[in-house]
Amino acid sequence: MAAAARATLNKPDELVFLPLGGAGEIGMNLNLYGYGGKWLIVDLGISFPDETQPGIEVIMADPSFAAERKDELAGLIITHAHEDHIGAVAHLWPRLECPIYATPFTASVLRLKLAEAGLLHAVDIIEQPLGSRFPIGPFDIELISLTHSIPEPNALVIRTGAGTVLHTGDWKFDPNPLVGQTSDFAALTRLGEEGVDALVGDSTNALRAGEAGSEADVRESLIELVGRYDNRIAITCFASNVARLQSAAAAGAAHGRQVALVGRSLWRMEQAARENGYLDGTPPFITPEAAAELPRDEVLLICTGSQGEARSALARIAANDHQNITLEAGDTVIFSSRVIPGNERPIGRLQNQLAKRGVTVVTDDEHFVHVSGHPARDELSRMYQLVRPKVALPVHGEARHLIAHAQLAEECQVPQSVVIENGEMVRLAPGPAKVIDQVDTGRLGLDGKSLVALEGGAFKTRLRMTFNGSAVATVVLDRRGKLLALPQITVHGLIGEDAEDTMGLTRAIERAVNGLPAGSKTDDEAVREAARLAIRRSLNNSIGKKPVTEVHVVRV
Repeated sequence: MAAAARATLNKPDELVFLPLGGAGEIGMNLNLYGYGGKWLIVDLGISFPDETQPGIEVIMADPSFAAERKDELAGLIITHAHEDHIGAVAHLWPRLECPIYATPFTASVLRLKLAEAGLLHAVDIIEQPLGSRFPIGPFDIELISLTHSIPEPNALVIRTGAGTVLHTGDWKFDPNPLVGQTSDFAALTRLGEEGVDALVGDSTNALRAGEAGSEADVRESLIELVGRYDNRIAITCFASNVARLQSAAAAGAAHGRQVALVGRSLWRMEQAARENGYLDGTPPFITPEAAAELPRDEVLLICTGSQGEARSALARIAANDHQNITLEAGDTVIFSSRVIPGNERPIGRLQNQLAKRGVTVVTDDEHFVHVSGHPARDELSRMYQLVRPKVALPVHGEARHLIAHAQLAEECQVPQSVVIENGEMVRLAPGPAKVIDQVDTGRLGLDGKSLVALEGGAFKTRLRMTFNGSAVATVVLDRRGKLLALPQITVHGLIGEDAEDTMGLTRAIERAVNGLPAGSKTDDEAVREAARLAIRRSLNNSIGKKPVTEVHVVRV
């Protein structure tokens, strides 16, 4: 499969697109464009695990396909600084070792993350101005400013000798984004007149009618809402939404409250925003330590944890485990964010935990506290009217989002739409667009300090242990296979560990070993397998579980 992919991609006159992450899912974006024997990587992001991935902190697309072609990598360009587009850089860049291109705010965020990982001086970050045009190998790149829920979201115009692609990144058309530039409609119009072979675009809200809405409207609503409540107020939002931080600060100031940031990622974003002039005029935020000393009706907290992340500031506050901040009955938490698909359970747990403490929880079900950063159907239609591509290729969405996006593109008179999943390689130009190959994909998880393959044997064993428990037995025999002592066994997660609970297993092992033919009793592997099967059969018969089982054979 890899050999077929390499042969296809070496055709110098074809432009191909290959998503390794972010097609058929929301998060961990990793896209590649191939042309002229070179590769351009667009974004390198993370997603977050669910309850089926115990012990994993974050997950990301496996970059092996790109890493195996390290010498052919022209570079990595980051469209914007959200975690699902930038969060895997510090983890995966050592496998790629290519230059990184980003606009100033994104570069600032990236430098902070790389410094924490000890990679700041190893990585070549090439900062590009907004709206600039520059080469990356055989790719001629132009940045077009759009709006989103973070400063400096960029659509990429990727021009090659074979054709031109608009890679939208995450975007919407916000007429008043409060922070940063408005969308560059003139550049989009010029691009449409020039001609676009394919639009590779955001599908997150392809099922939602109308428009996403403006940050300016959220600010007015938050100012009014904060005035309704006494005692301590906390607002939780995406840390990267600098306009929302500014709006929360404005809401606090309007009601005589000092505003604190609670959560490391908020302080990181605040630093990057001030370095690039995006919080000019906003007073300095206070620390959690300072907020703890203020009367409860004189402080407003901005906290991480809007998605129920277990290690976030709000989760620790709800568990009464934060070193500085507490919330009590009569306090209020405003969830100024959307629920990312897959995060419903942790968010629900967090909100219930707060409610049990007597804290008032306000979400977008009760009040207007959030607008999405992604285009709804009217905005998607307008984009297609401006750009008029020959092909629509939806990404950044689950299957139903991609299908809805493709259908909308056809309604907008786009001649062709192609719905793909991770690993499907599409020839974009010369057209028509077509899936020409399939490459292996996978996921990596951050497990403590290591990256592990989530499809690999070690993690699969952990999952089996999670659902079926584990058992470890020791069998001591002489050289002829005679048992010298009763087998010893420890079972985790299934039954008690005292002698009475395990005696039945001990006897089952004893019978299995003694029942082996004489020749097999001198074979350690035969003894080990007989004991292993005896344990699993016994537990399956008694409690319906087949644990991960290991047997140590000791010869004396």
